[in-house]
Amino acid sequence: MRYLRQRHPSAAPAGHPGRPARRRPRRARRSPARMIPFHTTEDVENAVAKAHAVAPELAALPAHRRAAALDHVSRRLAERAEEFAQAINDDSGKPLKWARVEVTRAISTFRWAAEEARRFSGELQRLDTDPSAEGRLALVRRVSRGPVLGIAPFNFPLNLVAHKVAPALAVGAPIVLKPAPATPKVAFLLGELLAETDLPAGAWAVLHLSNEDTAKLVEDPRLPVVSFTGSGPVGWGIKERVPRKHVTLELGGNAAAIVAPDWQDVEFAAQRIATFAMYQAGQSCISVQRVYVHTDVYDAVAEAVVQHVNKLDVAGDVGPLINDAAAARVEAWVSESSATVLTGGTRDGLTYAPTVLTDVPEDAKVNAEEVFGPVVTLTRVDSVEEAFDRVNASKYGLQAGLFTTDVRLAFRAAQRLQVGGVIVGDVPSYRADQMPYGGVKESGIGREGLRAAMDDLTEQRVLVLTGLEL
Repeated sequence: MRYLRQRHPSAAPAGHPGRPARRRPRRARRSPARMIPFHTTEDVENAVAKAHAVAPELAALPAHRRAAALDHVSRRLAERAEEFAQAINDDSGKPLKWARVEVTRAISTFRWAAEEARRFSGELQRLDTDPSAEGRLALVRRVSRGPVLGIAPFNFPLNLVAHKVAPALAVGAPIVLKPAPATPKVAFLLGELLAETDLPAGAWAVLHLSNEDTAKLVEDPRLPVVSFTGSGPVGWGIKERVPRKHVTLELGGNAAAIVAPDWQDVEFAAQRIATFAMYQAGQSCISVQRVYVHTDVYDAVAEAVVQHVNKLDVAGDVGPLINDAAAARVEAWVSESSATVLTGGTRDGLTYAPTVLTDVPEDAKVNAEEVFGPVVTLTRVDSVEEAFDRVNASKYGLQAGLFTTDVRLAFRAAQRLQVGGVIVGDVPSYRADQMPYGGVKESGIGREGLRAAMDDLTEQRVLVLTGLEL
């Protein structure tokens, strides 16, 4: 299916060049999603049936054709970058500076997918390491598990969609994409680019659905793979509902940064913490939420973090939360935390002021849960080992940051911290889109990142050749 309902209102060109990120920050943003009708039961059946039917053809499609389609999308994204950035801003309120960064990342994501599609070849394994297998050689390849249901969240409406679509097409798996109800426009714009390729009908589809209709789609046996990014209760609910499907979950966290006593560049650490605790209103799975600072440098770091947070432009650097309910929740969690507010702590409609807290109980929601808002907590620790223990006390484990120049400490952190990734010399918010990305514990199962996701969407198939002269 090249593009569901070509005349669907969401297929109209989006973007308003020159429009500011937030004209009236005090008023609730009216989401463009409300003007886009949901797809019908007939649309859903059409998309799933075509994905199921085309699966063998797409799996057998030569690598150069899959790679060419992905290259085309990367190139066209670059040509229409500002239009996509404006659409992200329109849909989610994300400041344009961060929307443009997201588009740049998506361009790279499709390019890397094209590169990986060309070299996704499998491996040869000699079997004559045992006398009984002389003359035998195994060819181990990875083949598509079948059509994928990709469910994407609102906070990165382009790049997290790209991380569903690009690896699926790279391995020859049809994908039915369900973007977040709040931010569907960007996914439909991406559909316009996919429609320009020569991928066979049914290779992809974009469906705008309610949560209720999505639940039914999850259970469809013709979609044996579900790739979900979003909230924990929803994600684990999917896993429980379809235990025989292959399910990957990226469920977020409450990312921590540690500042070790040897770290000298306080200004750099403070600037990175301030920026990536507050960027796009803290609505990132690896936004800096908890900071554990050794007592030797705590006072200097805390003062510098507050200074850098106060320099942020709320409209241009931070932006609004996605809806009133999210803003009200952040406000409530801060109010009930009994913490000391070093800066911020106020709400104006969808905008919550960038907030720095200290003296926060470890079991307060702003520490223990995923706040998903522009809030960071600072905690003094007496040793790095204490910081490790506090990081690990969380039920989440996505990524952590460690500011240190001690390579031995970096290796110890990698061994001790119960997270999917440790970023040394920077905040946990760093992500290179080609690297494996994902978490442990309540942060999910499976990995994104192009090659890692391609492995996840495929299964091994072995061909043994006999009677060979090796």
